[in-house]
Amino acid sequence: MNENKISVVINTYNESATLAETVQHVKDFDEIVVCDMESTDNTVAIAQSLGCRVVTFPKGNYNIVEPARDFAIHAATYPWVLVVDADEIITAELREYLYSYINSENHATGLLIPRKNYVMNQFVKNSYPDYQLRFFMKDKTTWPPLVHAKPNINGEVGKVPSADHKLAMIHKSMSVYTKLAKMNTYTSNEVVKRKNESVSLLRMFVKPTFRFFLHYIIKGGIFQGVSGLVLAINEANYKFYTLVKIWEAKNGERN
Repeated sequence: MNENKISVVINTYNESATLAETVQHVKDFDEIVVCDMESTDNTVAIAQSLGCRVVTFPKGNYNIVEPARDFAIHAATYPWVLVVDADEIITAELREYLYSYINSENHATGLLIPRKNYVMNQFVKNSYPDYQLRFFMKDKTTWPPLVHAKPNINGEVGKVPSADHKLAMIHKSMSVYTKLAKMNTYTSNEVVKRKNESVSLLRMFVKPTFRFFLHYIIKGGIFQGVSGLVLAINEANYKFYTLVKIWEAKNGERN
């Protein structure tokens, strides 16, 4: 019977630095599908050497993962799918919870999973539980091809309890270089879905300032040392550069 089996889906593009560790932590699931967007490093070779099933989504002009998400999850063999990024870790306790959950008599179609985020190799407590909708029934799910889009679930969505931190997925720390590169890509793609927004000088100042205040003061980043400060500044910068790029697009500015 396949009803209670789980496929893990990992989308990749040049993830050779982190993929092996991620795969090692999901090796006890029923299947691991790596959906690669034509990596130019040895990501595919690593995936194959670890026994993953590799499928390819043509990268084309895409610079975000979302267009490949829907293709990836429907390439999975089994009815339940767990989506994991190549820089995330799944604990043994979470794996056991998910199998117990789908074997229970009453369960939802999808599950929000708490995530522990690490910045500068420190756990950012004020960002927890940062729920991510990553576990669901394949045939009742679609994933829109927009930056930071969430999956559309045809059915009820439940939550993994956040009180037990062992049931949380772990988002590993990334270098400042990588973080800035991804921010540049993500903010550019935000313009696609927000190009009709009105942007003023006042909004460019107020929105990022409030985002910094929210994360550093209200959510307690001030008590998290370097990681709390870095996260708050990253959040403010993301908001600022998104708004600037929207303004740039509307006013015809070019490089």
